[in-house]
Amino acid sequence: MLERLLNTPEDPVLTIVRVVLGVVMFAHGAQKMFGWFGGYGFHGTMGFFHEQLRIPSALAFLAITAEFFGSIGLILGLFTRVAALGIVIVMLAAVFMVHLRVGFFSNWFGDQKGEGFEYHLLAIALCVVLLARGAGAFSLDHILYQQVRSREARQSIGVQSPLVSSRADPPAGQPR
Repeated sequence: MLERLLNTPEDPVLTIVRVVLGVVMFAHGAQKMFGWFGGYGFHGTMGFFHEQLRIPSALAFLAITAEFFGSIGLILGLFTRVAALGIVIVMLAAVFMVHLRVGFFSNWFGDQKGEGFEYHLLAIALCVVLLARGAGAFSLDHILYQQVRSREARQSIGVQSPLVSSRADPPAGQPR
């Protein structure tokens, strides 16, 4: 299971997709979490989600944390598939709860009552790529995957390392 979650090719294109999406989502997550970049911060966003959108507090909390911590996961390439799934869920909720009624296009000229859902579709599409293929090169997922594979390889041929296994023989003269 962990191996399937972390497995990723060393593809630099996936790295670009992951890091760019992570940076964009970080800005939006930081608006909601800390009030950076003109956002309302955690309490303001929780209030808006709960009072205006009628989202239960637990789900509002999950949305804010998924967007903020998911973006960090994407930038680092750490549990990329989990981060991408969290962001897909947040984006789908945003589309169906808020943006679908406004229409497709963003409010470029200020004549719409809100923003459309084109941005959300792009974020979802990029997340689907990461869900399918993984984090790519220069990711913590790739490093962890290599560790998991080497541990499994050692175990499959019966080689145990004292650093990996608690079943290693104690030093001579020491009780077992």
